[in-house]
Amino acid sequence: MKKVIGMAITALILLSLPGCSKEEPSVVKVYEVTDSELVEEYLEKDELVTFVPYYEMSDGTWKTERHTYLYRLEITGKKHNAAKESTFVFLSNTKDITFEEAWRASGISSYSGSYFPEEDAIFVAWK
Repeated sequence: MKKVIGMAITALILLSLPGCSKEEPSVVKVYEVTDSELVEEYLEKDELVTFVPYYEMSDGTWKTERHTYLYRLEITGKKHNAAKESTFVFLSNTKDITFEEAWRASGISSYSGSYFPEEDAIFVAWK
């Protein structure tokens, strides 16, 4: 009887090990906030200026300090009277953000009602 109980306990322990070995995603790449002294230079070189620190994760997701997102979207377009195109980078849980929505949610628009709830999407960089 002791042998059977011992084997049952051993089997339970062995079966529970795969669940314990599942690793948390790790950081693959860190995107730091662009130093304020470099912003003008980055814009002149058409490089992304990062406003919010974020991370690319090993499981393919993207993280800020507060939320995890499924997608990193670079949304490029041109406003009517703009001299050149702009690119807005959002971390998002939806793939469906238009240039118009990105432009409004980036803070350029004075209407804050067009911003996304932070758990849905966040504006992190621009060029």
